[in-house]
Amino acid sequence: MNEKRTRLREILAANAPLVVAYSGGVDSTFLLAEAHAVLGDRVLGVIADSPSLPRAALEEALAAARTFGAQVEVVKTLELDNPDYAANPPNRCYFCKAELFQRLDALAKARGFHAIAYGENADDLAHERPGRTAADRFHILAPLRDAALTKAEIRALSRELNLPTADAPAQPCLSSRIPWGTPVTPDALAMIELGESALRALGFRVFRVRHIVENGRPPRARVLIAPAEMPRLAETQSHIEREILAAGYSAMEIDPEGYRGPSA
Repeated sequence: MNEKRTRLREILAANAPLVVAYSGGVDSTFLLAEAHAVLGDRVLGVIADSPSLPRAALEEALAAARTFGAQVEVVKTLELDNPDYAANPPNRCYFCKAELFQRLDALAKARGFHAIAYGENADDLAHERPGRTAADRFHILAPLRDAALTKAEIRALSRELNLPTADAPAQPCLSSRIPWGTPVTPDALAMIELGESALRALGFRVFRVRHIVENGRPPRARVLIAPAEMPRLAETQSHIEREILAAGYSAMEIDPEGYRGPSA
C-alpha cells in the first residue's frame, strides 16, 4: 500500500498545477488531500453544485476540505437542462460527467492548470462506468486507479490521515434514486432530498428514498434502510412516514429487505 501511495504522489507531482474534480466522497477527498500534501497551492479542488447534490453534502464536502487546508471552488453545473440527462437513460452519468468535465476543462485552460484528475479507483475498473467514457473524452486523469489503489486501501490511508470520510458510506447523487426512464426533475430531487434529510436527522446512516412514479400516478416513496439499522424502524416508522408525506409523496412503503447496495 505504501508503494502505491508513493506511485500516486509521483503521478500528482508530474501533473502540477492540477485541478481535482471533488465531490466530498471517500475517493475524491483522499485524492484532494494527497494532492494538497504534494502540491500545496498548485492544486485546486472543484465541486459541482446542482439540484442533484444535497445541501448537506455540499457543506460537508467543503468542511472536509478545510480540515486539511485544500482550496476548493464551487461551480454550478446544468446537467438537468440537458434533455439527454433529464430523460434518465442508463448512461445518465455520462451526461453529468461530461457537463462537469467540460466546465473543468474550460477552467483549467483559462487559468493555466496542467491537468484535471478525478477519483476513480482500481476497483471501479470491474464495473461499467459511463462517467469513465466522459473522462476519456476530456483526457481526465485517474491517479488513484493508475496507482492501483483499491477502495479498502483508500479507506485505510484516509484513516491514517484522519479524514472525516474514511468510514463514510457511499452517497451517489440524488438522481440515482430515480429509476431509469423516469424523468429527473428539480421537484423530484427536492422531494428525495427532504425525505433523506428526515432519515438522517433520525440518526440513520445508510439508506435511500426511491422515487417511484407509475402509470401517471402521483409519486410515492420506497424507503430502504440498511439491514443492520432496520430494528429502529419500529420506533421511528410513523415519524418517517409523516416526513415523507410532508416532502410531497402520496404514499410510503418500507422495503422489507432493506438497502443492500454498495457500502464500500
